[in-house]
Amino acid sequence: MAKLVLIAGPQAVGKMTVGQELTKITNLKLLHNHMTIELLLPIFDHSSREFKELDKLFRMQIFEKVAKSDLEGVIFTCCWAFNLEEEWEYVEEIFDIFRKNNGEIYIVELETTLEERLRRNKTANRLEHKASKRDLEWSEDELLRSLEKYRLNSLPGEIQEKNYLRIDNTNISAKEVAKRIRERFEL
Repeated sequence: MAKLVLIAGPQAVGKMTVGQELTKITNLKLLHNHMTIELLLPIFDHSSREFKELDKLFRMQIFEKVAKSDLEGVIFTCCWAFNLEEEWEYVEEIFDIFRKNNGEIYIVELETTLEERLRRNKTANRLEHKASKRDLEWSEDELLRSLEKYRLNSLPGEIQEKNYLRIDNTNISAKEVAKRIRERFEL
């Protein structure tokens, strides 16, 4: 019975870094969203139909295999645009894979100030693992433009899953956030 720990939040909030720390103190594996993105970007444009289809296909196949495996589970990081119905449907598709295999689902939502996100957008760990973010001018512009189109943090009470935790990690280290997640969900 594999676990899914979904870490959601806006760009540069610290999802991947928290996921990295959580893997150190649990037996969970990490699939941060840029693992599939960076694989496909050298071949397909991010907005192309091919990119979107393959990105989803790879992720769903990984989730299927993890959910049916003897692995303890996986941590998946993503931006979740709460104002888009198709994003809710996508997340439900992921949850359904684990539910039909008697898996457990945990949602962690991170939030931080815009100023902190702009600072974290330039950190060495982020740039090491996310080649597409190395164009800092583009990356910062994309982060700021997304504020106009997407609501990347939920409204109070919007997430109804029982295993849900929201953390403002503006002034909390990724290591401490991971510790809180492990303790709260007994991972």
